[in-house]
Amino acid sequence: MTRSVFELFDLKGKTALVTGGSRGLGLQLARALGEAGARIMLTARKEGELEEASADLQAAGIDTRWIAADCAREEDIRRLADQTLARMGEVDILVNNAGAAWGAPAEDHPTEAWDKVMNLNIRGYFLLSQQIGKRSMIPRRQGRILNVASIAGLGGNPEGHNTIAYNTSKGAVITFTQALAAEWGRHRINVNAICPGFFPSKMTKHTLDTMGDELLKNAPLHRFGDDEDLKGACLLFASDAGKHITGQWLAVDGGVSCIAGG
Repeated sequence: MTRSVFELFDLKGKTALVTGGSRGLGLQLARALGEAGARIMLTARKEGELEEASADLQAAGIDTRWIAADCAREEDIRRLADQTLARMGEVDILVNNAGAAWGAPAEDHPTEAWDKVMNLNIRGYFLLSQQIGKRSMIPRRQGRILNVASIAGLGGNPEGHNTIAYNTSKGAVITFTQALAAEWGRHRINVNAICPGFFPSKMTKHTLDTMGDELLKNAPLHRFGDDEDLKGACLLFASDAGKHITGQWLAVDGGVSCIAGG
């Protein structure tokens, strides 16, 4: 007998590790997984923000713990994997979300800033996927990996949006997703990516203040992303509802990426 839609999306008994999970998109993704029944391990750099986010999720009835770690540092990634597996047992769902951006014209972009963005946005994704994949998912022949990319990874920017390192790193996340899906499909591990468009946050306040009207004008739906807009895509890729989907990316951007030259 086939399962119902509700059963396919049910994550009860699953454990999810969410990086960059203390605020913004990461917290939205963690909330979606928790509301579907998963236990959540949050990680980010700042303990205070993790405590606040964890308390918020627990108040909503979600079993949540946290570990402070910097996913740009290999030693922190190893410690994060060690402690998560020790405290939570097997990891069924890995959400690679922690990221950084840097704005500067390409001709003047500092190399140290380039390295900072690359280390967190793509190297960190690879190293944590390697740790969790090798130690938890591959031995059990099951797992879901969700990488947060961006529509910035689909190409260049309009004039004045000087984020070449960020765009390059997110383009690498999309290719990494496809390559890992192709390699780990034999282990029954699904690897997919979400490409968000513009979601207002504290970190994007300057962009919103200076270019908000332009961004809205270029979005077919004429709206920004909100605190619910990533939930559906997250659950599709993390649950059995998406068990036959791997190596794919999905833009959640109000239609911006469907416009030629957008």
